[in-house]
Amino acid sequence: MTGSGWPRPRTGHFIGGAWVEAASGRTYPNRSPWSGEVLGEVAAGDGEDAGRAVAAAHAAFGGWARALPHERQRIFLRAADLMESRRDEVLRALALETGCGRHFGGVQVDFALKLLRQAAHLAYRPAGELLPSDVEGTRAMAVRRPVGVVAAIAPWNASVVLAGRATVGPLALGNTVVLKPSEESPYTGGALWAEILHEAGLPAGAFNVVTHAAGEAGGVGDALLDDPLVKRINFTGSTPTGRRLAEKAGRRLKRVLLQLSGQNPLIVAGDADLGYAVDAATYGAFVHQGQVCMCARRVYVERPLAAAFAERFAARAAALPTGDPRDPATVVGPVINEWALALLDRRVKEAVGLGARVLAGGVPEPPCYPATVLADVPDEAEIAQGETFGAVVVLEVVDSAEEAVARANRSDFGLAASIITGDAGRGLRLAAQLDAGIVHVNDQPVNDEPQMPFGGVKDSGWGRFGLGLAAEEFCELQWVTVRDQDRTFPF
Repeated sequence: MTGSGWPRPRTGHFIGGAWVEAASGRTYPNRSPWSGEVLGEVAAGDGEDAGRAVAAAHAAFGGWARALPHERQRIFLRAADLMESRRDEVLRALALETGCGRHFGGVQVDFALKLLRQAAHLAYRPAGELLPSDVEGTRAMAVRRPVGVVAAIAPWNASVVLAGRATVGPLALGNTVVLKPSEESPYTGGALWAEILHEAGLPAGAFNVVTHAAGEAGGVGDALLDDPLVKRINFTGSTPTGRRLAEKAGRRLKRVLLQLSGQNPLIVAGDADLGYAVDAATYGAFVHQGQVCMCARRVYVERPLAAAFAERFAARAAALPTGDPRDPATVVGPVINEWALALLDRRVKEAVGLGARVLAGGVPEPPCYPATVLADVPDEAEIAQGETFGAVVVLEVVDSAEEAVARANRSDFGLAASIITGDAGRGLRLAAQLDAGIVHVNDQPVNDEPQMPFGGVKDSGWGRFGLGLAAEEFCELQWVTVRDQDRTFPF
């Protein structure tokens, strides 16, 4: 990596505490989704580079795992201060590299600050517990130990948050990490974290980043899966990719943590406050132009409110400012790339061809796809079946909130859900019936905090991110006994 500030002409891998080129010498252009300009050349890595990074992480593991609690704490607190001091720079980088506007950019930076400051306390959490034993004279303990090298695979859509979430918890527990960011976010989802953690004092090799060109993730991912020095893998991304990764990891008996796709319902009960429900649905469906795994993909409205809700919700969607993500007024910025834009357009056109009505949007404005509300979408439409990553939401009328729960539960996915109701008790009862890993009553579904158990059920993955559960995912539990006296044996 050369120069100061960002964009930079060139971004290399970060391996063993140093910026290095790809072993092949190849690079690829990192393009802005808004302007198409080349932000810089990025190392196009492969399995050989991944192997170098794993070796560096393995070599650093012993020293980092033995670091004293106050040493780890100081590094993460210092990293938080550095991230905070670079807030404006990070927001600008998010806009340039991923099309992320100020609204969601601020959410990402705030999450990262909380993540780092909460992680600083993990070093002082109990590492085990005493266990009662029926064998006289035996003291028994369950002791948590860091596993070693953790491979982290993070996507582009919330690049700062998801790269941080994938790496900071494992690091705070004494593991070392190799991060593979998306080719769409090599800086905000990779190099930025390397800069900050390295400057904060993290030892060389404890955190490594390997980047790759479009279409070449498989080579890096397979190398991480195959390497026996990698003890855990965490992945955030699509269900098809997560399923392939889990199948390969299973053959190697390698544990994985998966947070995958969602088709998240937002249920508006008939007793909900109409204005609040519209506000919540607008944010929950269209924040970061719908490119958040938690975004509401289906809005179910009980019949008494349906007509008024549809009119006001469509009007709000149609009025959302669309354009340059660097403009603080912009709500709907660019879709991440041309392929994603074409997919959105194709799925909306298919739904309309099958009888769906467009209440707002529905016409691409390259490189953006405006906030779009569809009604009367038939079940056979692609947009009704899987996750469509963009500012498109399906509106459905139901006779009861219970009917909405039943419809939502027919989905193969179960990441997040939300319920808007004037009766919080009823909301909790409905929440208990939803097949989702996350349910918010009287809120929209786009929520996360570093300490919360984040993850889904069914085809939305398994395991939970969150610092509160990090030890469950990224430590081995060892049973240790010690005798106060010799015991007698039967032979």
